[in-house]
Amino acid sequence: MDSAASTTPGSRRGPYSEAPSTSGTARALREVIRAASGTPGALARRLGIGVTDAAAIDHLAASPDPLGPVELGNRLGIRSASATVLVDRLVRAGHLARTPHPRDRRRVALQVTDQGYDEVSAALRPMLAGIEQAVDRLTPEQAVATATFLQEVAEVMREYVVTAPQEPPDLARQRGIRTADE
Repeated sequence: MDSAASTTPGSRRGPYSEAPSTSGTARALREVIRAASGTPGALARRLGIGVTDAAAIDHLAASPDPLGPVELGNRLGIRSASATVLVDRLVRAGHLARTPHPRDRRRVALQVTDQGYDEVSAALRPMLAGIEQAVDRLTPEQAVATATFLQEVAEVMREYVVTAPQEPPDLARQRGIRTADE
């Protein structure tokens, strides 16, 4: 953003403005975050499924613990009935399988199938190849520093997410709940 344009009357400044005090690294990282926000939709289109379906596969593939339909629905922010419909659709498409839960025989765990992994891998291949090409241009020292930096940023972002209020302050006040800023 041109600094002159940002100081014109009526212009808006905020956390996404390119203020002179913001480092080039922070601006570049915000650009990565903005670009990343478009990848779930692009992945879904490449797979021929909905964005929520693609997010479900991602949650299941990334989870260190087995997830059932209820836990998956909670992570996606959808109701149990909607999660069941979504799971049924992904099972029919061959992306997921229902398996016995490893620690609780009464429950079902969801697992991404080999077909699901293969299709997601193929759909992500162009982006991942481009990222690897960018990494290959780094020196070994730059690669270590970059990985360390990105891990620290990821931790900052996770902390930001987990410390966010469970509901917006205005809604909490309407319900008679005191917020942190009161």
